[in-house]
Amino acid sequence: MKAGVRPGGAGRRIGSAAEFERWASWQSAQDLAEPFTFVVGGEAELRLAPRRSEHVACAGGGPVLSAGEISFVLETDRWFVGEVSNQSTGYYPDAGSWPAVAEALDRVGLGRPDGFTHEVVFRRCPHCQEHNIVREDDFVCVFCVSDLPDEWNVDTAVGGEAPQPTTGFTPAAGTTSSLMS
Repeated sequence: MKAGVRPGGAGRRIGSAAEFERWASWQSAQDLAEPFTFVVGGEAELRLAPRRSEHVACAGGGPVLSAGEISFVLETDRWFVGEVSNQSTGYYPDAGSWPAVAEALDRVGLGRPDGFTHEVVFRRCPHCQEHNIVREDDFVCVFCVSDLPDEWNVDTAVGGEAPQPTTGFTPAAGTTSSLMS
């Protein structure tokens, strides 16, 4: 997927309240009614793209600190985050990546919740290596019915130790991805 990212095809970088206001003014009411794809890059910069965009494309193929979907609401002349999740099957970010999202939103001056409004729990099966979304605390692989680990392990090699998820995520290659150092 990373190879398919076109030069200049990354999501719109938003670094200030004025940039967000300008970006929001370019969106149709219909677009603003749906969530957007977001990534937080290595310098804690927020990038936004239409919802149907791939997270890896939004990031320009580079590493990120977090990724997911986000929606915005305008209340009394101030923009707020309505909903935000870590749902990205290009990066599989851990819910522990929230502090990077909070920092990026604070830099832009957007009102925000205290955490993801919808947390997605990703795990990689140690047996078959497939990525899983854990639902209702059922830590069982949907592909081979093996137990999934309690701790986030998406970016670990077979038999490896899980790295700290807040250090950054790189695009998944096939069924694995790796953290930037």
